[in-house]
Amino acid sequence: MHIVLLCGGAGKRLWPLSNDIRSKLFLRLLPAPDGQKESMLSRVYRQLTVAGLDSSALLLTHRSQVNLAFRHTEGRLPVLGEPAKRGTFTAAALAAAHFHANGVGLDEIVCIAPADMFAGEDFFHSVAALPGLLLDSGADLAMLGTRPTHPSDQYGYIVPGQRMIRKGKPSHASVARFTEKPDRMGAQLLISQGALWNCGIYAFKLQYILACMERSDLPLNDKALCAMYDSLPVRSFDEEIAERAERAVVLPYEGEWRDIGNWQALTEQLGNQVIGRGQISGPAHGTHIVNELPYPLHVIGVEDIIAAASPDGILIAAKSHAHAIKEKLGTLQLRPMHGEASWGSYRVLDEFDHRSLNDILAIRLTVLPDHRLNGHCHGSGLKVWTIVSGRGEVMLNGERFTAASGSVFRIPVDTHHTIRSDLDKPLELIEVRLGESLVSAFYKSES
Repeated sequence: MHIVLLCGGAGKRLWPLSNDIRSKLFLRLLPAPDGQKESMLSRVYRQLTVAGLDSSALLLTHRSQVNLAFRHTEGRLPVLGEPAKRGTFTAAALAAAHFHANGVGLDEIVCIAPADMFAGEDFFHSVAALPGLLLDSGADLAMLGTRPTHPSDQYGYIVPGQRMIRKGKPSHASVARFTEKPDRMGAQLLISQGALWNCGIYAFKLQYILACMERSDLPLNDKALCAMYDSLPVRSFDEEIAERAERAVVLPYEGEWRDIGNWQALTEQLGNQVIGRGQISGPAHGTHIVNELPYPLHVIGVEDIIAAASPDGILIAAKSHAHAIKEKLGTLQLRPMHGEASWGSYRVLDEFDHRSLNDILAIRLTVLPDHRLNGHCHGSGLKVWTIVSGRGEVMLNGERFTAASGSVFRIPVDTHHTIRSDLDKPLELIEVRLGESLVSAFYKSES
């Protein structure tokens, strides 16, 4: 079985920590078994490894996040980049075209799964059972569903049909129908009918999705598909495949599963009420602080709120209403003020647009051990690098200089430049840019 983890979405419901560069998948907030913090993607990768499925896994994400996804899985999973975000069906089609181009057999089983789920440690053992279920049942599509814990209007539901029992194996059922995000009364009715939450896990033979792609006039060649990607409509796998499948079966999963893509759900998994600098005092039951700023944040006597702060902004909201931030942000073109890259991370400290003839931009950069910034030239203005901590090497037009705490480097226009950190620890520096349009250029080329 080939597992494809879909890593799409920007996660605006977790603003201001998530943005277009660092989506919710990459937020290191969840308690890890070693006592550290791990991201949603790191957690899923760890669980895949425990289940012995990591060797067959492929990550699929927007091409701007390929290096970041690679980093959060310790560089051990292949990553396929999408030219644009066009929905889960188009993403699954790209993965299928990729497998087809690389000689994967038509009878091979492919399983797609969202990477932003929070599931029990045994979850992927159930995923591993899907190929056998698919072959034994003769179905076109096999999926996982979990028992609802409450009548949620945030999930899709699978209404099971006839129950089927395989000797020595977990029972499953045919799929009678799907219902996508009903209201609470509708959800309560579905639960009374034995409906399951749809986990978004689908297994099928490669030839099945290739036939679906042909039906949708999509090329089976991955290069041809990428060439037309930008012009394709956004389409979901549920609508294009699952709801049209004539023979589908569902395997119930009895363990923990949930979507933690909003503040209400995420804070239930954090372990600590305060992450970062801050303090909660007085009657403040259910309140959480998540603060990435260097300034302390205090909450006194306010219950059931999320106080989240990052260089992108500050959110103070009742948890029950925090999801509305996605609509509030709408289609605003927000420039990410912090993010991660293949070489490390950055944080915009300050910016001044057109205060004089020049723009001024100050950025704090952290370069991971044995990594380097992408070498390039800038077409106007001046850069100044001040090394804050760590050691490394600066290269200016091919000439090498030792970089250590307190070192300062002036980088004039048209100077090819890069910096590499030593092997043992990260290198931190402050970069100041002075020059017309250098502020907007940063967001276009380096974030």
